[in-house]
Amino acid sequence: MSIGFLVHMLLHVVVPVATAWLFFRPKFRQATWYLLAGILIDVDHLLVRPILDPNRCSVGFHLLHQYWLVPVYVLLALLPKTRLIGIGLVLHIILDWIDCH
Repeated sequence: MSIGFLVHMLLHVVVPVATAWLFFRPKFRQATWYLLAGILIDVDHLLVRPILDPNRCSVGFHLLHQYWLVPVYVLLALLPKTRLIGIGLVLHIILDWIDCH
């Protein structure tokens, strides 16, 4: 496992927690769990072999990382009832996309 991969995985935890702390402090604990739930879209990695490939861009490749789903995740982030999970999904896609470039 490379340092870059470990940093990438760490960012998938640190960024949602920092977002909860900065923008949702009154409900920090609840917001943290919802934002971290964005990691669950990585379940689609189980559908391919190898499960983790440091040279493969997740965005556009994996089932739940498709470009056409990004507007759906943004819409979820804009709706009050799904805002936190939507933000978590958008943050996840952004972090994965940054890792591709």
